[in-house]
Amino acid sequence: MRWIPSPLVTPSTVQARVVVDEWVRGGVREVVACPGSRNAPLLLALHAADAAGRVRLHVRVDERSAGFLAVGLAARSRRPVPVVVTSGTAVANLHPAVLEASHAGIPLVVASADRPLELVGTGANQTIDQAGLFGGAVRAAITLPLAEERPRAAAGWRAAVCRALDRARGTTTADPGPVQLDLPLREPLVDDVADDTLPDWARGRPAGRPWTEVAAHEPRVAPLDLSAAVPTLVVAGHGAEAPDGLPDGVPVLAEPTSPLWGRSLCAGTRLLESALDGTAPELLPARVVVLGRPTLHRPVSRLLSDPRVEVVVVPAAAGDARARPGWTDVASSATRVGALPAPAAWGVDVAWGERVRAADARVSGAVRPEAGSGPGLAAAVVRALPAGALFVVGSSSPVRDVALAAEPRADLTVLSARGVSGIDGAVSFATGAALADGGPAYALVGDLTFLHDSGGLLVGPAEPRPELTIVVANDDGGSVFTTLEQGAPPHAAAFERVFATPHGTDLAALCRAHGVAHRSVDVDALAGALAPTGEPGVRVLEVAVDRSGRRADADRWRDAARAAVVDPDIAGTAPDA
Repeated sequence: MRWIPSPLVTPSTVQARVVVDEWVRGGVREVVACPGSRNAPLLLALHAADAAGRVRLHVRVDERSAGFLAVGLAARSRRPVPVVVTSGTAVANLHPAVLEASHAGIPLVVASADRPLELVGTGANQTIDQAGLFGGAVRAAITLPLAEERPRAAAGWRAAVCRALDRARGTTTADPGPVQLDLPLREPLVDDVADDTLPDWARGRPAGRPWTEVAAHEPRVAPLDLSAAVPTLVVAGHGAEAPDGLPDGVPVLAEPTSPLWGRSLCAGTRLLESALDGTAPELLPARVVVLGRPTLHRPVSRLLSDPRVEVVVVPAAAGDARARPGWTDVASSATRVGALPAPAAWGVDVAWGERVRAADARVSGAVRPEAGSGPGLAAAVVRALPAGALFVVGSSSPVRDVALAAEPRADLTVLSARGVSGIDGAVSFATGAALADGGPAYALVGDLTFLHDSGGLLVGPAEPRPELTIVVANDDGGSVFTTLEQGAPPHAAAFERVFATPHGTDLAALCRAHGVAHRSVDVDALAGALAPTGEPGVRVLEVAVDRSGRRADADRWRDAARAAVVDPDIAGTAPDA
């Protein structure tokens, strides 16, 4: 028996309204959507929910940018964020965002409108096999049945939505990440009913409760025994949890996106280089405690591979929306895995910790990047940001420059798309994070990263806008490869064309075309230019930097660090806070 709906309300309309209603009941507050035909029932239901104040809708015309906008929203809010697209290649354009969400543990919901199954493989327009399109990158791939094939099946639709939201959060699986909710929709797709009503049989539980409520999952990992008072370094990478506490005498080397960055050594990676190459062997730790995923620095990778060092790892907490469960062990060197013990249970080598901090102060004072360099700009931006700001950092050179050159600050929230560390969708990611944050937000990206997602500047007049300032470090190309092997002199003939890729784009004209405010500034004017405006909108501050001497600068700074480690007499003063 097939369900025969009211002549005014189509089955696809009812199903779409049920899905949106259950998203709201399940805690969804932000939804990103792209225009299309097959997803029309969802778009109309979302527009009605937005008008009623039940969700905040963000419309974008480019699916790739829309995906990263949703990832940014979810990364900052820690809530599932659906991104709604039509069928065909529109869904495939979400793959980069799905991969980032998968590896960063971000609760993204891909709501892909689809053609009925009988059309797949028939040559029907805009029809591909969407089931399983994202493979193992999604935590679940759920396909709703056609509405008219399941009479009065709203309970099943709602239960499926609850299951998708749970898998995205990782509440019961301890494995948060993206899910795909595929919705085959048969024509007619729209109806003549302007309101968002549902028939009685399709309504949810009373009092706005979700159809299926899921209890929180509690981790049960025993604490590590760290009672031996040996030289210990805590390395906190991307996705590290904020611990309840650490002993004061234990040095920390934290990446900017770690909640421990505010207490990190300033020159930690330079100290490791000197310790590992024999310049200052007394700085080599006997034990390293790893939190999150350290991904930025080669000296850290070398440290974790060194057979002289005991590596103990703290796994991600169950349900943590920043990392997949399990533990980080790229070098296959981990000897023990467990939770952090209470600070009083640590054994602390106080003398070693003081030696490390003294060396850190000497090296930080001796190594000061020039203002016109990428690292100099990163240090200046971090120094000028107002307390409490959200700071989104591009995944290529900028996040490394911040880590190497900036004075760590505990009063900033730092985000970066470090799941797979691509430069895809950086403008959209920053916009989404800023929208979810609600306060003044800032981003630092390179020019190639900015151009890669210049479509993220395209925002319709009716769309919500954050207060977001994007600082673009423009060196007319990519400098991240300069200090790597391909940046060495033997490859100079090929380097500029195939690695640096200069572009010569007029960023001011690009911003003007999108109606985005643009201003060229130098490093000295940043402090005033970064003052909060109190007005919604995206503005771009372009800062010219010189990449021609980056490799030579890196060598010079490395030599200066080694000299400062071994000879306190030549050390400068510690950098200003």
